[in-house]
Amino acid sequence: MSFDFKNDPIDNFLKLYKEAQIKGVPEANAMALATVNKQNQPSVRIVFMKDVDERGFCFYTNYEGRKAHDIEVNNQVSANFFWPHLDQQVRIEGQVEKLTREESEKYFATRARNSQIGAWASNQSEKLDSYKIFQQKFEEFENKFKNSPVPCPPNWGGYRIKPTEIEFWFGKSGRLHERYVYHKIPSGWEKFLRSP
Repeated sequence: MSFDFKNDPIDNFLKLYKEAQIKGVPEANAMALATVNKQNQPSVRIVFMKDVDERGFCFYTNYEGRKAHDIEVNNQVSANFFWPHLDQQVRIEGQVEKLTREESEKYFATRARNSQIGAWASNQSEKLDSYKIFQQKFEEFENKFKNSPVPCPPNWGGYRIKPTEIEFWFGKSGRLHERYVYHKIPSGWEKFLRSP
């Protein structure tokens, strides 16, 4: 394990994430993302972290879907990576900001073509009378963009979670878990242990 509590939390995350990938953890970039809407109703779903650096953790979505509406009224979120094969979790709290249009378009260009067309065809989180209707819309956009690159939809793009707290959890037998916390302060990171 490459965790060192003296290190920067993003550096530690990157080392652990790389180890998870090397050790074959399926979908190691999957994170549970929790948002809260204007009625204070929490909602959680799995999204895929597509980039991480000293600024935070990035994911992409439809800006008209449920999570985006939640973020619009409350940009405080929580996320959690769980790697059960390694008995490790990384929990993140922070504020979300939109990525630039340039960043979103750059990533969109790397997506599989069906995913690109699906982004145009789906009114994410809206009621759907039948799956056939979605399939028809998909075919319409497939024909529209036939023999040409699929542009990034204007209502699709990325977000960055700017962490205010990152906790590294290491499972131990008998629930004697180790929990290492980094809490953001103006001068950097405050570090402390949390009881299991």
